Amino acid sequence: MSTPISQSITPFQAPDVSLEGIGPTIAARAIAAAADVALVLDGAGVVRDVAFGGEAIAREGFSAWVGRAWGDAVTPESRPKIDALLSDALAQAAPRWRQVNHPSTRGEDVPVVYAALPLTPEADAPPEEARILAVGRDMRAIASLQQRLVEAQRAMEKDYSRFRQAETRYRLLFQLASEAVLIVDESGGRVLEANPAAIEALGETVKKPVGRALADLFEPGDREAVRQALAAAKSAGRSTPVMARLREPAKSARGEKSGDRAGEASRRASISASLFRSDEGVLYLVRLEVESAEGRSRASQRASLFAEVVESAPEALVVADLEGRVLTCNAAFLELAELASEEQARGQSLDRWLGRPGVDVSVILSALREHGSLRLFASMMRGDLGGVAEVELSAVSVPHGEPPCLGFMIRNVESRLSAPESETPALPKSVEQLTELVGRVPLKDIVRETTDVIERLCIEAALELTDDNRASAAEVLGLSRQSLYVKLRRYGLGDLDVDGEA
Repeated sequence: MSTPISQSITPFQAPDVSLEGIGPTIAARAIAAAADVALVLDGAGVVRDVAFGGEAIAREGFSAWVGRAWGDAVTPESRPKIDALLSDALAQAAPRWRQVNHPSTRGEDVPVVYAALPLTPEADAPPEEARILAVGRDMRAIASLQQRLVEAQRAMEKDYSRFRQAETRYRLLFQLASEAVLIVDESGGRVLEANPAAIEALGETVKKPVGRALADLFEPGDREAVRQALAAAKSAGRSTPVMARLREPAKSARGEKSGDRAGEASRRASISASLFRSDEGVLYLVRLEVESAEGRSRASQRASLFAEVVESAPEALVVADLEGRVLTCNAAFLELAELASEEQARGQSLDRWLGRPGVDVSVILSALREHGSLRLFASMMRGDLGGVAEVELSAVSVPHGEPPCLGFMIRNVESRLSAPESETPALPKSVEQLTELVGRVPLKDIVRETTDVIERLCIEAALELTDDNRASAAEVLGLSRQSLYVKLRRYGLGDLDVDGEA
């Protein structure tokens, strides 16, 4: 550092008393201990002796100064300070601290702050008899700290400039974005910031959204959906879009009623939220997409096109309420139910046509309430004219629809290729096939067919165990030979034209 240090030195008040009797040796030790470097100079500024208070500065080669002029041991810009120190000391002036720089063998200057004090009491003593004591303090540690402080300040200024530029870009993007964006406080759900697109999208439905609760911007019936969207974002990081109606505008000062702006009051908006952290805490970034008249027209066109596809689909499609009562259906369902028009089905329970009464529909509704969807459920359709068809059913629950509803797709599977039927109906061959009969066949028939399956499996196991020896198989089964033959004929097992004895 090149800034001079010029603090005055305050001497002892009574040195003749407090320092009386102190010899040169003790004084030399005290000076060496108090200073990092101490120089004894003559009146011409030539170094006569050197003492060090530590090894750090002793390694810099200062011992070689003995016999050299003090001014030759400093950098050129420090020589005027050396002359000033010597001049003040010879004039018996009050000593002042001055910083000088010494060239170092390691390539970096060594900053030392010095104070020069006269050791001869006479101010007019000849230069060859004058003695001056220069005590110095090593400033490298302080200089290093100052340099680190400067570098830290520069780094902070650089970071601050970068953050300020980032904030400027964020503000510019936030203000110019065409998408409506709101910043919402996580703890209270209140709007902290709203960009111009959000204010324009909200229109007259709200005045000054900043500071208000986000849910208050929407109709009372939809506020819970908005709160659930924020809760989903808090737990998962982001939420799926939900639809909600914007709050109706209040009456204007001119007496305009909200009914006069029904088109604006019925506007719907899609809300999605994401969670992020900032210095202010946890915040929500809420994206708001308000349906425009053009958007509603396109949505209406898409809905109309979809309705045409549903109506023409070869699979039976039904929309029912949460209790299973038909709201609407397509022509394929009317064909399976053997109905002439949709009005005959509307308001009726699916239980009237689908599965066994009171069984299948109850199972389906329970599964939809628990899981939200159902796939490939085997059942049957009973037409009003007596027709019966085997069907597969898939269903889905739409709890957030207007109104909440259930969707069913029913497919007639009787037309699928199957093995040719024998004159005697084939019996089920596995437990899985038997369980598929539950709800479609009376329990007594299922029990009878289960008994037949077990009996046939036991006979087959006995024949295999006895290597097709029917006499031994009858003995294993505990049957007479005649009873075994009857059962073999019943189940079509073995070659009955040949005597079964082994």
